[in-house]
Amino acid sequence: MKSKGRSYFLIPYYLWIALFVIAPVLLVVYYSLFDLDGHLTLDNYVNFFTPVYMKMMLNSFWYAILITLFSLLVAYPAAYLLTRTKHKQLWLLLIILPTWINLLLKTYAFIGIFGTFGPVNNVFDVLGIGEQQILFTGFSFVFVSVYIFIPFMILPIFSALDELNLSLVDAARDLGASGWTTFRRVIFPLTISGVRSGCMAVFIPALSLFMITRLIAGNRVITLGTAIEQHFLVTQDWGMGSTVAVFLIVIMALFMILSGSSRKGVRHEK
Repeated sequence: MKSKGRSYFLIPYYLWIALFVIAPVLLVVYYSLFDLDGHLTLDNYVNFFTPVYMKMMLNSFWYAILITLFSLLVAYPAAYLLTRTKHKQLWLLLIILPTWINLLLKTYAFIGIFGTFGPVNNVFDVLGIGEQQILFTGFSFVFVSVYIFIPFMILPIFSALDELNLSLVDAARDLGASGWTTFRRVIFPLTISGVRSGCMAVFIPALSLFMITRLIAGNRVITLGTAIEQHFLVTQDWGMGSTVAVFLIVIMALFMILSGSSRKGVRHEK
């Protein structure tokens, strides 16, 4: 009887999954089977494996890896320092606050910051470097993306570091381990779950970025996300746009499955 009662409480969850996860995916798969003229075809899937879309996929992976890597390099030391400062919850709140601001507003703010007459170029003029083209470059795209995703990388790493048993760190130091050895052999392995969660929280959405690529990078960075946007809003080729989206969903699902299986392997070893 108790199990039946619990199953009733799961009905809203199953309905949510069916309506807002499964149904949209099936709708995308359905549209991917039609060409521009509305004829049933598999040509969209064949066209996806042409050099144009393969290059877009490689670009998507390359920039997603760069964004994830730079976010991790900044977030891990920041999270480590947060766990060792006073009022760490207040500092954590200040890091989270930018996530409450609309993504479009933050993107337009960086357009002003990196623009020709923005503060960055003003500093360059004072230093004698001269005016630089910062917008519409791969650097500006990665920089803005890292800024936006850093809080999502810091949160799980901070949680893992905050739960770390400091007596293990003290024991390693007492046994003569250096600071680098302690970090490499004790701290990082014990917080790898937070690193993995942070990488998932950054890498997966970074694969499908399109608004930042359009506003910050212009046409210099073309990814699968921008291809989907172009097919749906410009060329009106919903079939090809849906096909690209299907492959993007499959890639994200595989990444989540592989990450989940590796996490289970680590728990099993422990």
